[in-house]
Amino acid sequence: MAIVIRTPKEIAKMRRSGVALRGVLDSLKASIAPGMTTMDLEKLASAKIADAGAVAAFKGYHDYPCVLCTSVNSEVVHGIPSAKRILREGDVVSIDCGLIIDGYYADSAITLPVGEISDAAQSLLDATERSLHAAIGAVKAGATLGDVGAAVQEVAESAGFSIVRDFVGHGIGTQMHEEPQIPNYGRRGQGIKLREGMVLAIEPMVNAGKPTVRVLEDGWTAVTVDGSLSAHFEHTVAVGSAGAEVLTA
Repeated sequence: MAIVIRTPKEIAKMRRSGVALRGVLDSLKASIAPGMTTMDLEKLASAKIADAGAVAAFKGYHDYPCVLCTSVNSEVVHGIPSAKRILREGDVVSIDCGLIIDGYYADSAITLPVGEISDAAQSLLDATERSLHAAIGAVKAGATLGDVGAAVQEVAESAGFSIVRDFVGHGIGTQMHEEPQIPNYGRRGQGIKLREGMVLAIEPMVNAGKPTVRVLEDGWTAVTVDGSLSAHFEHTVAVGSAGAEVLTA
């Protein structure tokens, strides 16, 4: 599939989707507390998506059952919300959500503390979020995907953490996953050149321990092989001539 260059009118539609999605994630951030279940988060998100006049992008995608992915502690991505999964003080939970308005997608993720968390866990969250911002800072027309991946890798690894290599970011537009794939590692100056109008979902996934992951028997939930904590942050960004516009800000 070819890389699609979006028009300003299309990017305006994606901006609307992105703003709605940020509202969903902000409401979850304000609500999360020890004793909630991941299904409680799912129900809140489902109601907020409906209130926004949007369609959930994940539910039904390759038969995925929910509107959110909720990945707790050593779960890296694609954790399925459950009424049995109770969030406890000190947990960290990655919340990944996508929605569609007027045929255009937005995709974003945050990793949240549940109550008070350890300094080590907070360091992981901070480094992962910094790595996302570094990647966004590397985005502009004429830069390369290697520049973006290297920015993530340098921040995360210099903080003593490891990059998950089994999952990558992606182009996004009228489909959830479009070309190009966006690794969270790379060499500056290498890879596809970015062009104005490309829209990218950049999503560092960073582990406190080793980078290796495995998928559980549910066919979705990816976990760290060594049981270490993982964090995940994601924004949908449009490539401009001088830099990136974060559509999910």
